[in-house]
Amino acid sequence: MTNVYEAYSVINGKQQDGGATTIYNPSNLSEHVGILHDVSSPVVEEATEAAKHAQQAWASLSGLKKGATLENLAVKLEENKEDIATLASSEMGKPIKEMKGEVARGVQLLRYYAAEGSRSDGDVIPAADPQVHQYSKRVPLGVVGVITPWNFPVAIPIWKIAPALICGNAVVWKPAKQAALTASKIMDVFQEVLPAGLINMLIGSGSQLGNTLLEKATIDALSFTGSTATGLHAAAICASRNIKYQTEMGGKNVAVVLDDADLDKTVSAILSGTFTSAGQKCTASSRIVAEKTIMPALKDKLKTAVAELRVGEALDEQNFLGPVSSKDQYEKVNGYISLAKKEANVVAETETIASDQEGYYIQPLIVEGVDANHTLAQEEVFGPFAVLLEAEDFDEAIDIANHTDYGLSASIFTNDLSRSHQFLERSEAGMVRVNLETAGVEFQAPFGGMKMSSSHTREQGQAALEFYSETKTCAIKHNG
Repeated sequence: MTNVYEAYSVINGKQQDGGATTIYNPSNLSEHVGILHDVSSPVVEEATEAAKHAQQAWASLSGLKKGATLENLAVKLEENKEDIATLASSEMGKPIKEMKGEVARGVQLLRYYAAEGSRSDGDVIPAADPQVHQYSKRVPLGVVGVITPWNFPVAIPIWKIAPALICGNAVVWKPAKQAALTASKIMDVFQEVLPAGLINMLIGSGSQLGNTLLEKATIDALSFTGSTATGLHAAAICASRNIKYQTEMGGKNVAVVLDDADLDKTVSAILSGTFTSAGQKCTASSRIVAEKTIMPALKDKLKTAVAELRVGEALDEQNFLGPVSSKDQYEKVNGYISLAKKEANVVAETETIASDQEGYYIQPLIVEGVDANHTLAQEEVFGPFAVLLEAEDFDEAIDIANHTDYGLSASIFTNDLSRSHQFLERSEAGMVRVNLETAGVEFQAPFGGMKMSSSHTREQGQAALEFYSETKTCAIKHNG
């Protein structure tokens, strides 16, 4: 990465000057990647007003016209996929293969919601009076605040913004500072296609800009992805203002391995679910629950497989994992690693780091020897780490799997059709899967969790349209 990219907030199509923050590559801390130009809270209302003005004209367009615009966005994003993926990998450390896949998902999302512009947005409803024509239709909310995290810097913003736009809304977008270079690059693409003010992006302190957006800005809805604590805070404020809200928060996801599982396929899926993105995703498998009879064989295979994982610079396509994203992440995850090495037993650990550069590298680790109530089995680590828990039988495995405050994603590995269906019914998670990793839910499927993982709404697929619109029931009586 040789070019230094400068990222600015954009309000009504214009870049905003602000204080400068230098960004370094987490794969190589001596490499200067970019500069963020921060803004402060007084500009939030200016962004909201720009969005409000642009939304009126946008909402008046036909669905077909809005859909065509989103299709143009998809084309532009695809044209810029290499640059965006490279910048994102250099900014927050996700391996380049994963980032290219994430940009491709962004393209798919834009095309999926572009097609909604030509589909029905309501229903004809029978009326008691034959002279009354009664129907329902979706109408826009207005201005939507969007707060996005750093770990999926392309996919998450687009899976919020695309349905918001096709439903006729405008957006004020606050990306995480750790992904603001990538956000700015995406905003460059948006500005090539969209009218000024339809999306306004704010770079700066989450506590300042985020709270101002929540507490004072004249928004009509908020979509948030981030930590549980911040999500609950956002939900409380939105509820007090009677603003529609959607929060996606933490997870402590489980991979259950039954005694008849195909271990080679199971271990491959567990490695992907646990360690891709360096474990920095809310759908990561951070608990592995195995029946007692299969535990010794599973441990042997995990030990061998994890030892061989390649950890190194994000732009090297041979590497399975890159670094964690930042110094804060590095210190937080290492705190859990230290606890694990004091109070648990190592089952599997990657032996070496395939890089000579100084970076935020953490060796993937799986431990055992703690119970299901232990901190390591209850708190979200958000790093390349998992705890292995033993169950006497299938019923105990489900009990352990459900023993968490979270309920985002859960997987089971088995060739038993009956137990597969029981798991799908009994699992207390919003996304449940058989012989698949906990991560990787497709873009056309509803995404969201139960319990403390979500505000119980869903993103992606058709479900997103329900959040980004309101239903209006209309009736007209024909005289004569």
